[in-house]
Amino acid sequence: MDFVASEPTQALVERLSAFMRDEVAPAERVYATQLTGSSDHRQWRQPAAMETLKAKAHAAGLWNLFLPDAEHGAGLSHVEYAPLAEIMGHSFIAPEVFNCSAPDSGNMEVLHRYGTPEQQQRWLQPLLAGDIRSAFGMTEPDVASSDATNMQATATIEGDQVVLNGRKWWTTGAGHPHCRFVIFMGLSDPQAEPHRRHSMVICPLDAPGVNIERMLPVFHHFDEPSGHGQLSFTDVRLPVENIILGAGRGFEIAQGRLGPGRVHHCMRAIGAAERALTLLCARARSRVAFGKPLSELGGNPDIIANLRMAIEQARLLTLKTAWTLDTHGSKAALSLISQIKVVVPAVAQQAADAAIQIHGGAGLSDDFPLAQLYAYARVLRLADGPDEVHRGVIARLEMKAQGAQEPAR
Repeated sequence: MDFVASEPTQALVERLSAFMRDEVAPAERVYATQLTGSSDHRQWRQPAAMETLKAKAHAAGLWNLFLPDAEHGAGLSHVEYAPLAEIMGHSFIAPEVFNCSAPDSGNMEVLHRYGTPEQQQRWLQPLLAGDIRSAFGMTEPDVASSDATNMQATATIEGDQVVLNGRKWWTTGAGHPHCRFVIFMGLSDPQAEPHRRHSMVICPLDAPGVNIERMLPVFHHFDEPSGHGQLSFTDVRLPVENIILGAGRGFEIAQGRLGPGRVHHCMRAIGAAERALTLLCARARSRVAFGKPLSELGGNPDIIANLRMAIEQARLLTLKTAWTLDTHGSKAALSLISQIKVVVPAVAQQAADAAIQIHGGAGLSDDFPLAQLYAYARVLRLADGPDEVHRGVIARLEMKAQGAQEPAR
């Protein structure tokens, strides 16, 4: 495995780092002042600071960096994109600045890989341009969604139409004023084998029968202006042409979507962990208690050392996952993808928690981004599958691998 950055990647790292330092970091507080603070998503608006940053990033060629297609993106491999995602992870607003934010990046990959020319023209092109946002509807409020085969929402084919019914929640991005569609996953053939029963359907957010019931707070914050919506779909009739790839292909698409997306999530989380550690060290160096800097008190040196080691290990595991995706495909990377989804958010949560402790009461306030970093890391331990599901995947694959190595008796 070779994780040395290529010359083009290193050039992008330098340009992206400079843009983050000179443009994104100074705009964070301005962006925050332009949010409404309302729990009513109908009052939310896109901060002008974001549109200014997006225009600058687009003009600088720092755009759609996640997409491995050289025509519409940067044409980078997963290993090449990984350090860029980490850099973006230092700021909550950065991924959108470079048009690399979830769930848009995953939806763009889906439409790029599986969409028809008509679907790509209507929905992918505006996403690639950053003119619209999107959402992804999979999790449901009335079932244990850690087992995705539990989905009750339906996408029933009736002649030349597909009819959507059901409820979805934690539909990230649904509250954004620029959100124009949601990729809806629903049951289309209950008699098929479990992983051939579901379909993915492009559903315009303004289609008759779609209702945003409410936005869900995370640790009492609504994540404005994107939010996490609870939506109902009542007899939503759409052309069958809105089905992606074909009926019953939902889980197939999901596997193609979630693998790269989890690498992106984890590399951003490593960036967030690095930011937390930087803030921790700065505070520990500058604050004195009982005649010593905080960095020299009690177990704080061990905390700092352990975080540095944990972040390095998490990064290497994530890079190995990215390399395996690049060289052997998603099937070979299944265990590794689950491993990073368990390890990396836990490390990021640990870093944020330690930084909060060093900052004392200030760490709980909005004067520092630590409470938000902690919430972000904690959410990742549930998003795209809870820890327990991923541990189960790892154990099952390990037992299979170990069994294959046992000598015959």
